[in-house]
Amino acid sequence: MLYTQSLEKLSAMRLEGMAEALEEQRRQSDISSLDFEARLAMLIERQWLWKENRALAARLHYAQLKLSASLEDIYCAPPNGCSSIATA
Repeated sequence: MLYTQSLEKLSAMRLEGMAEALEEQRRQSDISSLDFEARLAMLIERQWLWKENRALAARLHYAQLKLSASLEDIYCAPPNGCSSIATA
């Protein structure tokens, strides 16, 4: 009963990341080996990451980028025209 109420209150406070982490902790059998501070730190870290990820997703959505790209997609040729790949 207390667990369900806690999840409802976390959701009401818009702490969805922490609620998800709490559910995951409850399913893990080895989580009881951690002390209270460690478990609380894990919950807080999870909420922080959840919020940061949502903020990033919102910024990307509002940016309305036409193409998705990453740094790995960029190819820069050496200025002298030489390739770093050796051919035999």
